[in-house]
Amino acid sequence: MAKKDKTNVMRILDQQRLDYDAYQFEGDTPSISDAPIYKTLVTVGKSKEHYVFVIPLDCELDLKKAAQVVGEKSIHMIKEKELLPLTGYVHGGCSPIGMKKHFVTILDDSAKTLDKIIFSGGRVKFSVGMKPDQLLELVNGQYGNVASEH
Repeated sequence: MAKKDKTNVMRILDQQRLDYDAYQFEGDTPSISDAPIYKTLVTVGKSKEHYVFVIPLDCELDLKKAAQVVGEKSIHMIKEKELLPLTGYVHGGCSPIGMKKHFVTILDDSAKTLDKIIFSGGRVKFSVGMKPDQLLELVNGQYGNVASEH
């Protein structure tokens, strides 16, 4: 990938000398078969603290489980218009890496046994794939049981 095509996420991964794969796709749904695709969701708790959850693309965030994992009474999804000012990312291009501020980040337990997961590379239609443990180390995150099947 040419230097000008790199996203901030890719630059951070390069600076940290972490192995990753970069993907660019067309259409609404990525068709990547290398590894499971995960999505990044941003929430706010009753305490007004923000939390980032990374869960499988085909699952939903269980708000009760998620609140329990982060020690909140309740949490809810932030409004789409709040995403860019809060994280620096737009809807569809939100990555757990390189947000404007550090937020508590939880990766769903389903990733524990995987060699690689794919998630947003910080821009719409760009994704990166890497080892889940390396992602958590980079964002100072942890695993948690937070996703539920549709």
